[in-house]
Amino acid sequence: MLRIPFQNRIMSTRRAVIASAAFVSLLAILRWATGRPSPRDAIQTELGIRYGEALPGGEALLLDVYQPRPGSTLRPAVILIHGGGFVSGSRADASMVEPARRLAEAGYVAFSIDYRLLHQSDRRNAWPTPLDDVQRAVRWVRANAATYAVDPERVAAYGVSAGGGLAAHLGVRETRDNSDPELTDYSSRVACVVDLAGPTDGTIPSSNPGDLEFAAAFLGGTFTEIPDVYRDASSLSHVDEESAPFLVVHGAQDTVVPVEHARRLVAVLRKAGIDVDYVEFPDAGHDIFGWDRIGQLTLSFLTRYLELDP
Repeated sequence: MLRIPFQNRIMSTRRAVIASAAFVSLLAILRWATGRPSPRDAIQTELGIRYGEALPGGEALLLDVYQPRPGSTLRPAVILIHGGGFVSGSRADASMVEPARRLAEAGYVAFSIDYRLLHQSDRRNAWPTPLDDVQRAVRWVRANAATYAVDPERVAAYGVSAGGGLAAHLGVRETRDNSDPELTDYSSRVACVVDLAGPTDGTIPSSNPGDLEFAAAFLGGTFTEIPDVYRDASSLSHVDEESAPFLVVHGAQDTVVPVEHARRLVAVLRKAGIDVDYVEFPDAGHDIFGWDRIGQLTLSFLTRYLELDP
């Protein structure tokens, strides 16, 4: 299948949004004046926005929007993806709300998203369901860029733990399921990625029987039985010269997602010539998600690659 370069895929969308910049600014001001302000005067929040519907069953896919005070220019956006081992977690987790607010205060439009979680008993929402959901969220943001005064070329992904693994996929591969005609013209590939302790290599063996049981339920079998599925679920398997720049942060003492995930991903990205910032905390485990620890790293990285306007 012909691969259309990322920039070309969304250039027409950006032109359309910029052409209506005056309207977008007016709309944003009206939204600010009539919307529900957050406790912090600098931002506005909209909660429980539907970005899709999962069939069968009609389960709503929801996100929360955190916006800075409207201005005269289009803003970069950040998609925030929660952790929870693909079986728990929410867009309303503290590890999502705090960075979303901080990003909005810094001038980004932050979208904290939910995605479908695995039901281990019957394998409902197994792989690649969460991938399809997060890719849809990126495309929905681009399709609604004018509504939220977002520049569709400047969209980043930020994920923690399982969400970090999903965010990594958004930086290295194109849309898997392109069956929705309303989103066909929109790319799911992001401009840069913040991966905080994400699982990125499903081929790394685990000595924990519980992890092996989970992986078999999530992916549909053991690595010996279906190695291609394990590789497909590993973001580093999709790295190429078109991959996005990455900020990868991991704790060297992490026993939930071993640091080897980060080290292998960084090595593969650098071999492909991709810009990577790698920060490894030598004394940290699976506890690096606090904004006080990673906030400045994140803002510096996003400013560099999303070119935030003042």
